[in-house]
Amino acid sequence: MKNPIINHWGAVVLALAFLSTTQGQPIQKPANTNTNGAKAKTQAGAAAISNPVEKDLRVQANGKAWRLDKATISDATLPRVLLVGDSILNGYQGGVVKLLKGKANVDAWVNPYCQSEKFNSLLAEVLANGPYDVVHINLGLHGWQPGRIPQGQFEPLTKAFVGIIRQKCPKAMIIWASTTPIMLKGKPELDPELNPIILEHNRMAAKVMAEEKVTVSDFYSLMADNLELARGDQFHWNAAGSKILGEAATKAITAALGEKH
Repeated sequence: MKNPIINHWGAVVLALAFLSTTQGQPIQKPANTNTNGAKAKTQAGAAAISNPVEKDLRVQANGKAWRLDKATISDATLPRVLLVGDSILNGYQGGVVKLLKGKANVDAWVNPYCQSEKFNSLLAEVLANGPYDVVHINLGLHGWQPGRIPQGQFEPLTKAFVGIIRQKCPKAMIIWASTTPIMLKGKPELDPELNPIILEHNRMAAKVMAEEKVTVSDFYSLMADNLELARGDQFHWNAAGSKILGEAATKAITAALGEKH
């Protein structure tokens, strides 16, 4: 006959071992196929995309964390807009939300990704929060480093995310905002080494958007004519520069919404 005391302490040891191996790890709930389970999955996906790691300190978020900001919807009859961008979006997000108040509910995904399978996969998760009437994308300042975008894959990966938007939100109007310039640190001048990469990426993106019949908002030219509004860290813009970007984004979004109605 087995000793119940030994059995008891054996169970305790196993429990402690389990706890030690899972300490600090999130508790995984069983898969759930009901509505609450689907909602939990969406929330888990949102949490995952809120905390990516950017190892290049030169292009960290401009004072705010990477995140998915969802609009507080008080009028569900208004169209829905999704802004997608890198930390440049931190500067103009508030302006767009303010200018579209009463006209659209605006979500924003601020992220450190570039053209990649990872971005396309996470974009699909974000789009699950829709459906959206307009998707406005501006990213690229995390993709100029050698090796980040595999050779010859910029155009296919760009075309792929357009396809993902059309699959997840088939009625959405898509706006591609070209990547903004890279400047010399502390000087309102274009970086002669890095900015040509941005120009080439914008050229390839414009080619894809023309083939896919996607509207292009020329953020690059807009800010290349306003280099004096740079913050001095090579990438970001002061309040006046961000205001210009916000107004340009709002104008493009408003036009797209007008085409839908």
